[in-house]
Amino acid sequence: MLQRNFSTDFLLLWSLFMSCSHIYKANHSCTSYLSPIYLHIASLTMQLNPHMSRLVVFLLTAFLPGLRLQRNGSSKALFYRPVLQHMETIPTPGSYMLRDHAGQPCIKANLGAEYVVIENKTNWYFSLDPSRVVLSGECSKDEALLSLMLPDNSARLEFTFRKDEDHFYVTKLAARLFPLPVCKGCPNKTYSGFLSNQTLFKAANDRSFKCTSESLLSVSSELRIKLVRLQMQAFGVPDGEFREEDECWADFNHRAVPIIIGSIATGVLLGVVLSFLIIRDRHASGYERL
Repeated sequence: MLQRNFSTDFLLLWSLFMSCSHIYKANHSCTSYLSPIYLHIASLTMQLNPHMSRLVVFLLTAFLPGLRLQRNGSSKALFYRPVLQHMETIPTPGSYMLRDHAGQPCIKANLGAEYVVIENKTNWYFSLDPSRVVLSGECSKDEALLSLMLPDNSARLEFTFRKDEDHFYVTKLAARLFPLPVCKGCPNKTYSGFLSNQTLFKAANDRSFKCTSESLLSVSSELRIKLVRLQMQAFGVPDGEFREEDECWADFNHRAVPIIIGSIATGVLLGVVLSFLIIRDRHASGYERL
């Protein structure tokens, strides 16, 4: 019975892999539904005798994406899975450069990203590790895609850019996270969502958008994306360097509000001083008439 189940599941997995291998090579989208089947196959594999288990796992790791062996020599198949944390941390900024078919810089983005998962009314956090990110995307005249993905498609963050006569902006933000369960016995769960028809991170053409303040975006009821130290430029990055930046409103407010408050305080202080001088002069004039 075990062998029949394993054979059936293996054939199903193999047929799925073969049917979408060309898609996987392009954008890794197939692993979103292959990963749960991988886990089931791995659990069945561990129930076989040791020699058969090692042979099957070797074949899986040789031909199927997303499977790896432990470094200690064990035949157990492993997947990269993000680990959610109770405490929030400052995401590590990464620098990403996407080139067009001619090899010219098309999109440049510097940012730190943190996934905020809401599970059972509790916030859980996972920061994107730039050293593990696989960069992909595409560029055309008026639309471009920047995709940041972690191994085994365990996390993905995608920015869709659009360009008009005067500006470029992000019209769609999509996110996906497939972490380890937050508790023992909890089921595997994928958190995903997107924002569409947006005008996010808008900047003039031939300039860059910059925002050092935090940007918190809710893509679903269970998932938010926090971006920090954000700077991006799309549809041409001459010499791979950012051009002069258009700052976000949050940065402008942080810079302008203290100046405004200081100006108001200075004005009030000058008004008090002038009022005091005027009152003192009037009293002095009254004494002279006596």
